[in-house]
Amino acid sequence: MSNKHEAGTQEAGTQAAGSQVAGSQTACSRTGVILAAGMGTRLAGVSDQTRCKPLIPVAGVPLIHRTIRSLELAGCHRIVMVLGYGFHEMRSEILGSGPHALPVTFVYNDKYQLSNGLSLLAARPEIEGTFVLTMADHILSDEMMKKAAAHTPPEMGATLLVDYRIDSVFDLDDATKVQTDGEYILAIGKQLSEYNAIDTGVFVCTPSLIDKIDTVYREKGDASLSEGVQALSEERLMRVLDIGDAYWQDVDTPEMLAHAETMLKKETLGEKQVTRES
Repeated sequence: MSNKHEAGTQEAGTQAAGSQVAGSQTACSRTGVILAAGMGTRLAGVSDQTRCKPLIPVAGVPLIHRTIRSLELAGCHRIVMVLGYGFHEMRSEILGSGPHALPVTFVYNDKYQLSNGLSLLAARPEIEGTFVLTMADHILSDEMMKKAAAHTPPEMGATLLVDYRIDSVFDLDDATKVQTDGEYILAIGKQLSEYNAIDTGVFVCTPSLIDKIDTVYREKGDASLSEGVQALSEERLMRVLDIGDAYWQDVDTPEMLAHAETMLKKETLGEKQVTRES
């Protein structure tokens, strides 16, 4: 399913990572996993610089560089990046964008037109132990990622960072909804009619999540992350972590992109009350 392309510490990583975090390894030595294989069709044409969604700048910084820095703040010592659409353009841009704080391993998902769970399956050979998983198209606050760094997922399970502030979601129709009992996930999906939280797209996982996705894939020929999460939840192994007042923003459409830039501007100006979108 996948081909690995590895870049050393001097070749790939983030543009603006803090040296204090980058220079140390956490006790867990976690891997950060970024899913960046999709085509991003809803943002097609918004940038005259690139056709690849993760390379689109938000407030002057490409999405993918924001994501790499976020995983560094989450205590990760290396990055596994799963690419598909625009593989060569993405890889070349990241290799040429040094200096770099973390080593990056590139994995190619040749089934990138299917559901996002297959990208995590493609990364499986590069993952050992606890890992932090996120998408290439999310703006994630430092506060939120530090929560992920301090968190330990359940044994043989995983944890999803969730936002209980449903009224502040920018585009609720597009959000992945979550029903929780305050500690564990009961149900997840975009079409849930009863829910009390929103999926932020950040997970702290054991390899058991990959195992569940693999089971779904073998049964159906396709698998999403949400299906793996639901499978773990049925065994009461899928916890939630409340992000509190931390901000985040998914960037899927031109409207979301504009909203993200407004949000970042407010944060820069020190305004604490901002809205979020899933």
